[in-house]
Amino acid sequence: MDFCKFVELNPKSFNSVWKWSVENPKIFWSKFWDFSKIIGDKGKEIINFNEVFNRTRFFQDSKLNYSENILKKKTNEIAIGFLSESGYQEKISWNELYSKVCKLSAYFNKIGLTAGDRVAGYVPNKIEAIVSFLACAKNGIIWSSCSPDFGVRGVIDRFKQIEPKVLITCDYYFYNGKKIKIIDKAREVIKQIPTIKETLIFSYEKKDIVDKKNFKDFNQILNKSELDEKFKRFEFNHPIYILYSSGTTGKPKCITHGAGNVLIEHNKEFMLHCDVRDNDKLFYYTTTGWMMWNWLVGGLATGSSIFLFDGAPVYPKIDVLLEYCQNEQINLFGVSAKYIDHLKNENYNAKNLDLSKVKIITSTGSPLASESFKYVYENIKEDVHLASIAGGTDLVGCLILGNLFSNVYKGEIQGQSLGIEVDVFDEKGKSIKGKGELVVKKPFPSMPIKFWGDEEGKKYHDAYFSKFNNIWHHGDYIEITKNDGFIIRGRSDATLNPGGVRIGTAEIYQQVEDIDFVTEGLVVGQNFNDDVRIILFVTTKNNQEINDEKINLIKSRIKKNCSPKHVPAIIIKAPEIPRTKSGKIVELAVRQVINGEKINNIEAIANPEALKFYENLPQLKT
Repeated sequence: MDFCKFVELNPKSFNSVWKWSVENPKIFWSKFWDFSKIIGDKGKEIINFNEVFNRTRFFQDSKLNYSENILKKKTNEIAIGFLSESGYQEKISWNELYSKVCKLSAYFNKIGLTAGDRVAGYVPNKIEAIVSFLACAKNGIIWSSCSPDFGVRGVIDRFKQIEPKVLITCDYYFYNGKKIKIIDKAREVIKQIPTIKETLIFSYEKKDIVDKKNFKDFNQILNKSELDEKFKRFEFNHPIYILYSSGTTGKPKCITHGAGNVLIEHNKEFMLHCDVRDNDKLFYYTTTGWMMWNWLVGGLATGSSIFLFDGAPVYPKIDVLLEYCQNEQINLFGVSAKYIDHLKNENYNAKNLDLSKVKIITSTGSPLASESFKYVYENIKEDVHLASIAGGTDLVGCLILGNLFSNVYKGEIQGQSLGIEVDVFDEKGKSIKGKGELVVKKPFPSMPIKFWGDEEGKKYHDAYFSKFNNIWHHGDYIEITKNDGFIIRGRSDATLNPGGVRIGTAEIYQQVEDIDFVTEGLVVGQNFNDDVRIILFVTTKNNQEINDEKINLIKSRIKKNCSPKHVPAIIIKAPEIPRTKSGKIVELAVRQVINGEKINNIEAIANPEALKFYENLPQLKT
């Protein structure tokens, strides 16, 4: 690793580098600022420690501008590429990106937006969304986005809390072969959020904007604006964007992140963990409503080009994303674990594609099972670094992820994020080897600066510090392996407790989803006779029925590879699995339904109609 040479380290293993980084945080973060060539004044105070975990501040006297770091390349090479499932394609050079960001920045100044104001994007995953975000960051304006698959109520629940002055949207988008209008939903959002004084709209395919009464033409504004090339530098912690919790337990929490915090963390993950270099090409399949969009944009700071895809991941054909990797010679390809599972279930083989330039595949969103690791190496690419990564919206990055030193073992995440003191605690708060709670023992730069509207900090404290005193509790039930890797066993709030034994849901999923007639599983606990019994729902290939023979096969596999305690009491075939907008299985909502409890925020679920199946199931009455 070039960084080890830079800091004059001769590591024996990744673990030794990680230990050095967490034992010497001031040296690590200061040296990494220099190594990644962050533009700005680093200042002299690298870390100002506070006895309260989240009041510790990094680079407190530094000054930087996020967009200045993103737009440092001034060439006619491609900065961003875009492909729609419809086949519509666009590209923009570094010089063009710089110009558009500076013009939109000038317009924001003209209409009186100032640092700290909010701009909201209800936008598909297009280049215009990135231009909008970078123009905000350049001026110290706070950006927040929702993807267009969010319903009106879900958008209002998020944006109304942050009181944006400007909304940016689009006329329509494509998904799974359908052309879907956004404009009507945007009109309703504007009515419901009185702080929105102006709405800019761009056309998905560069067509004329029809409704010029309620919307201003995004591209006309750029064409008429002057260049504002002033890059004011802000504090390291100056807010850059607001992301949202899934909202399945109430109104979404408005998680506010700082510009320097995310810049240095993303640089670290790309450069030190993913071996991303200048002129590389990065592609993550995401929407503007998932934190991986923010992460991907951060890749521009490394001098890499980034590539966007908007639409369904397997439309118009199953390998449209992999073909995009081939055609654009992508170096880092990122997807959800569910995408890889889908390819595996369909027995897809990429032998007819040239993926020689892909050096790393990253997978997140849910745990990547052992069989899926095996599938990638046998059917996608044998000489690739397959890195399962995990962290989340809370830090717009990773706590555990791949690295360049350790071996890749099936089903395991390789190691900890450099500079972040990750550990596993038992219920009493003691460090253990084995299964327990994922924690962070010392402050780290990319923790959120606050929750918007949470003036007393109560929601923030309850989210991360209510379980262990002054220790970040991440909410994942996890296991450290003999290889010093990690396996996520499920969310802590979804763990099962039959007979008082803690079981991670991912342990069951890993067994079930490797069975050939099963496409997906969902496992929850049902309150029953003063205990909890495990209920497993499965969807099947070609909608085939499950008989006693298949049920016994599922149970025997779980019993053999896990334990008798893991075996579900009841197995039910379901037509569909409810999930969040980012594709995660909604275990909590199904658990609430089968236990007769109220679901607090059904708008957070991408397919809420799927929940009807789980109501009043006769199998669960006895």
